[in-house]
Amino acid sequence: MVQQQILEGCRKGDRKAQRALYDQYAASLYGCCLKYASNEQEAQDILQDSFITIFEKIQQFKNEGSLEGWCKRIAINTALQRYRGAKVYLLEDEQQLVEEVPVVEYMEQLGLEDLLAMVQQLPDRYRMVFSLYALDGFSHQEIAELMDIREGTSKSNLSRARVSLQQMIQAWRRKMNSDAI
Repeated sequence: MVQQQILEGCRKGDRKAQRALYDQYAASLYGCCLKYASNEQEAQDILQDSFITIFEKIQQFKNEGSLEGWCKRIAINTALQRYRGAKVYLLEDEQQLVEEVPVVEYMEQLGLEDLLAMVQQLPDRYRMVFSLYALDGFSHQEIAELMDIREGTSKSNLSRARVSLQQMIQAWRRKMNSDAI
């Protein structure tokens, strides 16, 4: 099926068209969901919920921009809705900004799966802000609006996420160096 046929079929509730849309975008949307989830099971749940929303709201897609981009936005919003539903415990003063930490230069040695596992270990709020800012290119102002937090809180959470990731990467490097000996 051609994308336009898939889109029209989905708008009519055609199961074959919905399956074709799922087959076409599930892998890339799953990758998007993994960035926001704390584990693979949660990413699968977000993906499932995203496709339910996609099929329910497919009439709202106006062929402006890419269908994949529209679906990705739904997946991100679905992940954020899950986050908003979870209780958040603030343990530190969020207004205190931590100095920006440079990204580690040894990323070429670190596999994508290892890095993703590290991102998934971050506390929920840090993971969400890091993924929105560093992986999906949202501004701190946009993140603040999406997550219903202050812009300074977004910056602080990003900084703390980077510090945590840097520590995890350094621990990974020490482990790799000790394994090589």
